[in-house]
Amino acid sequence: MSKITFRERARYWFDNTMSRGTASLIGWLAVVSVGLIVVVATLTMWLAPGEPEGVGHAGEVLWIALMHALTPGKVASDKGSLAYMTVMFACSLGGLFIVSMLVGLLSNGLKQKVDRLRRGRSRIVEAGHTVVLGWSDQVFTIVAELVKAHASQKGSVIAVLAERDKLEMEEAIREHVGDLGRTRVVCRTGRPTEPRDLALMNLAAARSVVVLSPEKEDPDAHVIKILLALAKRRGAHPPVVAGLTSSRNAAAARLAGGPDVHLVDSDDTASRLIVQSSRQSGMSVVCMDLLNFDGGEIYLRTPKKLVGVTYGEALHAYQTASAIGLRRPSGVVLNPPADTVVNADDEVIVIAHDDSHVRLAAGKPAIDESAIVTTGTAPTEPERTLLLNWNGRAEQIIRYLDGYVAPGSVLEVAADHPKAGTELAGLRNLTVNVKDCDTTDRFALESLGVGLFQHVIVLSDDRFDPHHADTRTLMTLLQLRDMQSTLGEHYSIVSEMHDENNRALAEVTEADDIVISDTVIGLLLAQLAENRHLADVFAYLFDSTGSEIYPRPAGDYVKTGTRVSFATVVESARRRGETAIGYRNATARNDPPHYGIVLNPDKSEPIVLGRRDSVIVLAER
Repeated sequence: MSKITFRERARYWFDNTMSRGTASLIGWLAVVSVGLIVVVATLTMWLAPGEPEGVGHAGEVLWIALMHALTPGKVASDKGSLAYMTVMFACSLGGLFIVSMLVGLLSNGLKQKVDRLRRGRSRIVEAGHTVVLGWSDQVFTIVAELVKAHASQKGSVIAVLAERDKLEMEEAIREHVGDLGRTRVVCRTGRPTEPRDLALMNLAAARSVVVLSPEKEDPDAHVIKILLALAKRRGAHPPVVAGLTSSRNAAAARLAGGPDVHLVDSDDTASRLIVQSSRQSGMSVVCMDLLNFDGGEIYLRTPKKLVGVTYGEALHAYQTASAIGLRRPSGVVLNPPADTVVNADDEVIVIAHDDSHVRLAAGKPAIDESAIVTTGTAPTEPERTLLLNWNGRAEQIIRYLDGYVAPGSVLEVAADHPKAGTELAGLRNLTVNVKDCDTTDRFALESLGVGLFQHVIVLSDDRFDPHHADTRTLMTLLQLRDMQSTLGEHYSIVSEMHDENNRALAEVTEADDIVISDTVIGLLLAQLAENRHLADVFAYLFDSTGSEIYPRPAGDYVKTGTRVSFATVVESARRRGETAIGYRNATARNDPPHYGIVLNPDKSEPIVLGRRDSVIVLAER
């Protein structure tokens, strides 16, 4: 092997210094400039001594050479001998190259700095901010809800880290969310799975972290990798809320994230809501109202004045808030027995329009005993449900539905999906029949005898991209609505969609409930990012065991057509072992955004409920 020469070592050292960036290049340019000025000054004093006229010492010659190097045009005003003019011309020519290179280096260096800032690679110095890791359509829902939640807070910050261009993320958020109020959104470009990129988010000072399930193949693996990166980092660990697409990966995600992580199972939550909405019209609207920060929100309170009173008495304790349950050391209980005593270590779970509205009433409300109706609960009977289309969560939906219906109920699956009706062994109450059907075809739908069913569920077909799947769902809904109008049939319709922007189009079909699964999960993630203690409350609401939300005929509670206070409705529900949280006006059931549903009305508010109106209660099945 040949020996390395001095020239090779010198060139290697020079290459290394040149590769250090703009500062190193400017340094070499400065060395060349000094050399040029010294050479020019030396030649001037040797070839043209005493020139230009009036120059007395070497320092002045160096200054003149420097001015010619920095301002090449200065040679035009020079006068002197041929030697002097030749040297100054050479100096100006060399200076022209040096200045050009300097301008180019500065321009390139500034461009690199601007590009770095544009890519969002500087560290965030905020504190008490909410961090969102990853990117999906849910980010718009989360940001919009957090903006509403922080409307009264000054200096609120939401920081987003994703593998997208910083400016593109900021522009997309402004386009979808609109006015951000007092909240600032800071975006950074990077991989949430990389510890170096996570360091940009100042996680040690963050209030909470939201991990989104990305819109790519095997999204749960990506979420689990982010949770591993969060768990391995040093410093304080803020609470983490993460979205998963499949409950099968929950154990691995919980192990990766540790005890500070709360997992939201997207498929499980959406499946439960679809099933509940198919059985109770308006359920999706009620849940959306409880999940967003616009209307009734859920709060936890520890009022000392209620310690020792029963839950039944606590139902009337708030004038502008509705008690719905207790959070005890042993867990959350919604709609507990009326004689349950509130202990000192309990928290009362209430629905209120704002935190400031959760105040105890001055006295007991007036109850109109003559308006209260006492009726028994009708026994459950076998039902017929039609399921149109098929996707990955259909099996889960059917199994949850099997836990609700009475024995002898029938489920008809109509779809042209190759997996339709598979893996359904072990059902107890449902008999499942499967038919091949193009659900967008009017004649195919009419052949199903839709009028024989009480409930129709329209799923989004996962063989198509979300936009096209929503288009097909809209076509099916239009066909069903026209069939209802033409044939005079009545059955509840709940549909699943992906894009919130399609809700307005779907409202034309007058579907009873429209479940936008991505929006629901985004709302839930935003709620838990603000208060992770609500996780048990929402888990209880979406569970098939215990008390759930039901809209029930108003005539079962109070005399219809009679002017009563909502406190009278609450009292009537209490005597039935239920908790009333609102009502639904049937005449406004097709009017967005609340579709006739009123949650948490003032206890003294006079209302007149009609025969077709409903009282919304928390009750056992």
